[in-house]
Amino acid sequence: MATLRAAKQALRKEVKKRLASLSEEEKLRQSQIVSQKLFQHPRYKSSRRVAVFLSMADEVCTDAVVRAVLGSGKACFIPRYLAGGNHMDMLRLKSLEDLASLPITSWNIRQPADSDTEREEALSTGGLDLILMPGLAFNKAGNRLGRGRGFYDTYLQRCMTHPGGRPYTIALAFKEQLCEEVPTDDGDMLVDEVLHEDE
Repeated sequence: MATLRAAKQALRKEVKKRLASLSEEEKLRQSQIVSQKLFQHPRYKSSRRVAVFLSMADEVCTDAVVRAVLGSGKACFIPRYLAGGNHMDMLRLKSLEDLASLPITSWNIRQPADSDTEREEALSTGGLDLILMPGLAFNKAGNRLGRGRGFYDTYLQRCMTHPGGRPYTIALAFKEQLCEEVPTDDGDMLVDEVLHEDE
């Protein structure tokens, strides 16, 4: 267990270093390519209820994706991470104005406030068709290394018990985040597909 944890830590450090060397222009360029790939994807086109992560500075920028999901009439859900554990809910986002009004967290991303109890939570209603996954490192087999909190792994386990079943998962990645090997354990959920710029 300790060796697995050490391997994960080492890979996180390595990938963060690679990401730190990317210019803003390069991140934007790759983000646009990955977004276009997503918009052409049959799973995206057919999904009605989509969960989108709001990107941090070292992740594929999802601003265009949020706009597209809202603009296409699909139901858009965004994460609310609860501090001090690994519980996350996916809450309905109504519009870009709604997004702009949300408070900014210590991670510098917007999310609905803990006191915001009026919003639809995806699993308490119709479930999700598609979850767009963040992460630090991925490989072609669908192994994913997150930031170590387990929010998405725990959420996907909850999805398994929903009548709608487990949604399809697509990770959005810079090509610098692709690795040959990604250390995982039993609690780590595989992603169905990783979208990135082709070499």
